[in-house]
Amino acid sequence: MDSMKYLVILAFVAILGSLGSALFFMMRGGTAQDDKRRGRNMARALAFRIGFSILLFLCILLAWKLGYIQPTGIAAGQ
Repeated sequence: MDSMKYLVILAFVAILGSLGSALFFMMRGGTAQDDKRRGRNMARALAFRIGFSILLFLCILLAWKLGYIQPTGIAAGQ
């Protein structure tokens, strides 16, 4: 169960790291030729963020299915 917590924390750190990387590439100045490379790097970083987010979602679903995490018991709509 503790390993799942570490996996979730690691996924959040990876998501934040890829967002920071995309921000870095977006804010960095340069020539017109650098813009193409910067755009590719930024798109790659954002694609990794999407992949990490999907992985985190799947891990949470798997943890729920295996019984590692439980719903809170709060009824929906109340």
